[in-house]
Amino acid sequence: MTAQDKPLQGRVAIVTGSGRNIGRAIALAFAGAGARVVVNGHRDRAALDAVVDEISQGGGEAIACLADVSRDDDIARMVALAKENFGHVDIAVSNVGKRPYAAFLDITPQDWDDVIRTNLSAAFYLARHVIPMMRERRFGRIINISGFSGFFAHVTHRAHSVSAKFGLHGLSKAIAREFGPDGITANTVAPGMIDTARDWSQYRHVDMAKMTAEIPVRRLGAPEDIAEACLFLASEGGGFVSGQVIHVNGGQMMI
Repeated sequence: MTAQDKPLQGRVAIVTGSGRNIGRAIALAFAGAGARVVVNGHRDRAALDAVVDEISQGGGEAIACLADVSRDDDIARMVALAKENFGHVDIAVSNVGKRPYAAFLDITPQDWDDVIRTNLSAAFYLARHVIPMMRERRFGRIINISGFSGFFAHVTHRAHSVSAKFGLHGLSKAIAREFGPDGITANTVAPGMIDTARDWSQYRHVDMAKMTAEIPVRRLGAPEDIAEACLFLASEGGGFVSGQVIHVNGGQMMI
């Protein structure tokens, strides 16, 4: 077995929101590349256990942790669990997000705070708890999963979510600048239209057939497409990429 076969051998990763969809694909990809993985979710323990079982059956190591990432104390507990079981954390992927559909003037301060805590503050909480270990080991990878709505003005009725997604990349850049000398990189991955299980009542404004036809590669993305981008950033090969956003959208939106 070579480093090329297992580019994350010996690494430890936390992937939030990894019981399904994009987070699950990232956790499986990291485990397949040799990392030991903390699989996280908020409510569905069975889904987390299923991902852990899948990783174990493939010869990998993983543990499940129920934690509400919008709470700093829950993040602290999860990071402590990772350290207790695996000794350290090398890679942290902040993937949890909610995208409620609401007109700007219908968003209450409580709605705003809830989305910002879940989509943006959670990434800050995770980074602040793992960076000390990363600095000590002179290696770290912070990856924030944003979305193209944070970069392109193509949606309405999601002001809180759009603001948080845009803020995630600002957070990535700030971390990249401050902790680069410590061997830590920080980047953002912005998925386009990904074929995932979701609450379609929150996407009633989207014409999926029309949107798919507008994607140059003529298909929706798969969770595995996002996982591959994260795997590159987490590996040694991605070590000179920091403070960047990788858009994975089939060419639908281009900069």
